[in-house]
Amino acid sequence: MSVATRLTQMGLEIPMPVAPVANYVPFVQSGNLISISGQIPMGADGLDYQGKVGDDVSVEEARAAARLCALNIIAQLNAATGGNLERVNRIVKLGGFVNCVDGFTEQPQVINAASDLMVDIFGENGRHSRSAVGVNALPLGVPVEIDALVEID
Repeated sequence: MSVATRLTQMGLEIPMPVAPVANYVPFVQSGNLISISGQIPMGADGLDYQGKVGDDVSVEEARAAARLCALNIIAQLNAATGGNLERVNRIVKLGGFVNCVDGFTEQPQVINAASDLMVDIFGENGRHSRSAVGVNALPLGVPVEIDALVEID
């Protein structure tokens, strides 16, 4: 089944890629690898989620934020592949950062929402290695930021 078909079946549309807000580029291609800069939960009307997990953001809200980060990764990947997501051979790695209170230990459950989306969309090629790290702050006060390394043909 094609990536486009999976997206349609899931009722998802690829958003417009988020423009960088500092001195970096949204993705870099080196050979057949694409490194995608950290994506935050930016929706069509701006930030959809802000706050600290375990304080003013629940685990379920953080999971929704992680899923939106993953969708923004796919938007950057779509731009990097010239609109041809069928070129994706493998989601190699996701790096997940969770802005959370001290003592919070559910970072893997939060980032699982992004991992699950990659597998749902790319099938076996979406299985990846991963980090899920708790941090005390993220840019713009977002609860989650995720970057990616992707192999394309």
